[in-house]
Amino acid sequence: MNSLNLRASGDRNGRRLTAPGDVNPVAHAPAHPYLSKMTTETAPAAETSTRLRRAITGPLLFAFILGDVLGAGIYALMGVLSEKVGGMLWAPLLLALLLAMLTAGSYAELVTKYPRAGGAAVFAERAFHSPLVSFLVGFSMLAAGVTSAAGLAIAFAGDYLGTFLDLPTIPVAIAFLALVGLLNARGIRESMGANLVMTAIELSGLVIVVAVVAIFVGGGGGDVSRVAEPPEGTGVAVAVLSGAVIAYYSFVGFETSANMIEEVKDPRRTYPRALFGALITAGAVYVLVGLASSIALPPAELQESSGPLLAVVEATGVSIPSWLFSLIALVAVANGALLTMIMVSRLTYGMAEQGLLPAALGRVLPKRKTPWVAILTTTLVAMGLTLVGDLATLAETVVLLLLVVFLSVNVSVLVLRRDRVDNDHFRVWTFVPVLGIGSCVLLLTQQRPAVWLFGAILLAVGGVLYVLARWGRKHAAKKNPPLDGEPVDDQKENHEHA
Repeated sequence: MNSLNLRASGDRNGRRLTAPGDVNPVAHAPAHPYLSKMTTETAPAAETSTRLRRAITGPLLFAFILGDVLGAGIYALMGVLSEKVGGMLWAPLLLALLLAMLTAGSYAELVTKYPRAGGAAVFAERAFHSPLVSFLVGFSMLAAGVTSAAGLAIAFAGDYLGTFLDLPTIPVAIAFLALVGLLNARGIRESMGANLVMTAIELSGLVIVVAVVAIFVGGGGGDVSRVAEPPEGTGVAVAVLSGAVIAYYSFVGFETSANMIEEVKDPRRTYPRALFGALITAGAVYVLVGLASSIALPPAELQESSGPLLAVVEATGVSIPSWLFSLIALVAVANGALLTMIMVSRLTYGMAEQGLLPAALGRVLPKRKTPWVAILTTTLVAMGLTLVGDLATLAETVVLLLLVVFLSVNVSVLVLRRDRVDNDHFRVWTFVPVLGIGSCVLLLTQQRPAVWLFGAILLAVGGVLYVLARWGRKHAAKKNPPLDGEPVDDQKENHEHA
């Protein structure tokens, strides 16, 4: 969840949903709860047309997705993983890659089949025709983003920042999120060029880890046998599966690329190739980093650091300044947190504009044209979540919420197979979404009770907001009934035709 697509848009009646000068909330928001349903025969031709310029080539899309996936999770989670699997860090990363590829296959089919769709919530609406299901899928994305930002803030305030300043973690994490909120309110706009630069910086840090450990091993250092060292007191299979739940966090982010599809050249061919290529590349880098970390340091030392990759680089004795690697890691973490908070604030704004959340969350600054109430609210929630203080719990909660989203996407693929469309699209083998459903269920069963409770509380808050939003719409409709001759409300109209 490390990127954001910025584009102008309107709803199906031509009304502008974006705040002037701001980003498109529909790109990340779920569909209007009563969008007209697709027929079971063909999709309208407009589904394959767009008012946007198709300027994103395969290599640019590949870099965009790779930057999303690489993110900052791998910089923070290697120590947490070592607690689960000992020296076998590569195993849960490889398993998580395979599981992520299953859901990616479902995304590839749905995104190319409905190239103007707005993501998982829209797919759910098309498949299940339920406003509540669509809302829960969209809110799960929102809650996952806020939780992820809280985890990244804790990672930012840990050992990487400790290279420069010795400050308490939680206050620094809260101050960091406040700064991110202020930058967000000013109107942050990330271009594809900036994304390429940030991706290069993030990737360079991981390449440094692999390179310095290779030099270290070449000089007779390290312990290669640790890569096969299982954890103490736990079976290998159980440990790897438990570790995959956390490792899965490092692969999330590819799902946001669904919002780029209208600007991609030849999306049927380009999107699947870029998606799978980026995931495989990220997986290969992660496995190499896992091997390097195990060789350089024993699990106990990795677990003691909140900046485990910095500890790995320092352990090699290679003459790379600690401050340089720490700076790269801080850039990666800060960029991930900023882009995540931009996404969740715009998603919150978009859902408020569509009546799925209280209308107050849709207010914008008159000059900056940024959704200040949504930014303030999501920032305060993220600050509160940092008080949990446990990176593993936050990461597992993000995975739990996204597994709900991914489960919906995999089921939607199978349900929507009966929906015929005119445009040519990628079609995944039927067993892939079936295995994707199984993988989501399997990972869900591995979540700790505390994580389920945490996720349930977040979704319960969403349910309350949904009820308040529905009450607010009904109250507003009673105070301002439509005049004779005026079109009825879209929600009622579409509901009648559903």
